[in-house]
Amino acid sequence: MSRVLLISTNTCRTPYPVYPLGMAVVAASLDRAGHDVFQFDWLAAGGRTSALHAAVRASRPDLVAVSIRNMDHVDSTAAFDDTWEMKTSREVVALVRKATSAPVVIGGPAVAVMTEQVREYVDADVAVVGEGECAILDIARFVEQGRSLPRVWPAAEPMAGECQARPLFDPSLVAYYRQAGGLIGLQTKRGCPYACCYCTYPVHEGRCLRVRPVGAVMADLERLQADFGIDAVFFADSVFNDPQGQYLELAEALARRRLGLRWAAYFSPRGLSAEAVALCKQAGLFAVELGTDAATDTTLEQMNKPFGWEDVRRANDLLVEQRVACAHYVVFGGPGETPATLHQGLDHVASLDHCVVFGFSGLRLYPEAPLYRRALAEGLVHAGDSLFEPVYYVSPGVDKAWMESQVTRAWKGRADRVFPPAAGQRLVARLRTVGFKGLLWDRLIGFPQDRSETSPSVTGEHG
Repeated sequence: MSRVLLISTNTCRTPYPVYPLGMAVVAASLDRAGHDVFQFDWLAAGGRTSALHAAVRASRPDLVAVSIRNMDHVDSTAAFDDTWEMKTSREVVALVRKATSAPVVIGGPAVAVMTEQVREYVDADVAVVGEGECAILDIARFVEQGRSLPRVWPAAEPMAGECQARPLFDPSLVAYYRQAGGLIGLQTKRGCPYACCYCTYPVHEGRCLRVRPVGAVMADLERLQADFGIDAVFFADSVFNDPQGQYLELAEALARRRLGLRWAAYFSPRGLSAEAVALCKQAGLFAVELGTDAATDTTLEQMNKPFGWEDVRRANDLLVEQRVACAHYVVFGGPGETPATLHQGLDHVASLDHCVVFGFSGLRLYPEAPLYRRALAEGLVHAGDSLFEPVYYVSPGVDKAWMESQVTRAWKGRADRVFPPAAGQRLVARLRTVGFKGLLWDRLIGFPQDRSETSPSVTGEHG
């Protein structure tokens, strides 16, 4: 059996620090197979070189596996050097190289998107494509046998829901993320059935939904509550409310068991009903992040979203009725954007009551996403151009600087309309300094019956 050191390199703290769930799942697979597993989180360690060196000394690893969650923060309005996560991952691998001769394998969403480029840039021995639970066991066996490792470990068949490993939560990391963010992430399913033009989820999780058994998810929730005192979770599925409605089975189980857990999730506006929202609220749902993505029927259609603006408005109203906090993420400048659609979209956003809206300018391009082909056809990029460093799509029908000035002017003075993204980061930082935890954006919402509650100091409680 091998000694394996797992490292998470994610440093993104907005809107809240995210528990390294992928590392925990890979750790569980290794532990179940009898390997000695050690988990190290660069964010929880405060980015201290001494802490990483201590982890290497303590683990004496035969193999080091590094999880890379993000390439960057997909913010076209920010300085490149401030948002490129790749630099941190490269620095961590370089530190590992100095401390041990053990081979280094990398995996995670960023690796799946640009596998060979990421491997070369961070100087890893092996890059794993896709799910890592099985791949890491095979790689450990290769290392034990002294066999040479390929530069890229190919993707295996997607794992069925019942085969997916239950996360091995590290007590010290749970304590850190509970204190720093107030939420712990958990998946109820993998895969995404949608085909949004910009998205890479189908690349690293596949298009077929693979739902975990309700009993397995409930066991994880009960363990988080009993062992760690966790009272709030975020279901980190690509979309929680799947078109087949399997999410309602979990909601029903939560409502029956009455664990007292509060939870949030990513939702699609498509197909939400009053009955479904009411059930989820009864089951503990307190906040929803909607993948709205655009603000007019024209731009939604060009993004290949499976819903229209009326679906967005209705979903928002249903959530408000149940007093469930709702955040919309809206990209301006996507395919089909023009001055006319921009102004119509800003009017649409203005009509949404009792919610928070986060605005973005343009869409990060990835080689496997359909939007890349459109950018090629429109001459915005050229074949052979590197997308490793961030390149953003902005519709040729609108001027980026003018568009951003219009959004800024329309949302001026509104705490519940956040643009540019850096403004949200500053807001989060201020709230955290005074002791707030959790999603934080939900503190900005005053529901109809408490219109006087307009500030975070009134609408929320200290963590």
